[in-house]
Amino acid sequence: MDRYITLPASKDELKDLRSGDYVYISGVIYTARDAAHKRMQEALDTGKALPIDIKDAFIYYMGPSPAREGRPIGSAGPTTAGRMDRYTPNLLNLGMGGMIGKGKRSPEVLEAIKANKSVYFATVGGAGALLSKCIIESEVVAYEDLGTEAIRKLTVKDLPAIVVIDREGNNLYETATK
Repeated sequence: MDRYITLPASKDELKDLRSGDYVYISGVIYTARDAAHKRMQEALDTGKALPIDIKDAFIYYMGPSPAREGRPIGSAGPTTAGRMDRYTPNLLNLGMGGMIGKGKRSPEVLEAIKANKSVYFATVGGAGALLSKCIIESEVVAYEDLGTEAIRKLTVKDLPAIVVIDREGNNLYETATK
C-alpha cells in the first residue's frame, strides 16, 4: 500500500505503517553515519546535549557526494544501517522516531524499535542520484569537520522508502524470505 507521511510526525501518527508499505516521505530528516553517531554517543556519555533534537526525529544513514551546481546535494543513497546498530538503541530510547537506510538490523535494534514504537525504512541502494532529486534543501547542522559524515538537516519531498521493520517488530527481511 502506498502511503504519504510528513515529518516531523509523532509516533502515534506513524502507528498505521506496516512492514512492506511503500512510503513517500516529505518534511525534515537528518543525515548521520558512523562518525556522527560515535560523536553523539560521546556527547551523551559525557552528559552533553545532542546537536539535534532527537525526539521524533528521523535519521537517514547517508553521506552525500558533493552537490552539483544548482543542486542542494549530490548523490544521496543509503548506507548500511547495521554499522549504526551499536548506537541505535540508545537514540531510540531517547525518542528517535525512525531511521532510513539499507540492510538488516541487529536483534537489539529490533527490540528497541518495538519497545519505542519506532519504524525502520529502507531506500534502494545504488539509486543515490535519483534519491537526491527528492531533496529540496540541505544544511550542515553539526560536526562540519566530518565532511560527508557531518549531520545535515534535509528537507525532502516524496522520498521513496519501504517500511522494513514496523513498530510491532514485523520485519520485511524475514517475512519476504518465507
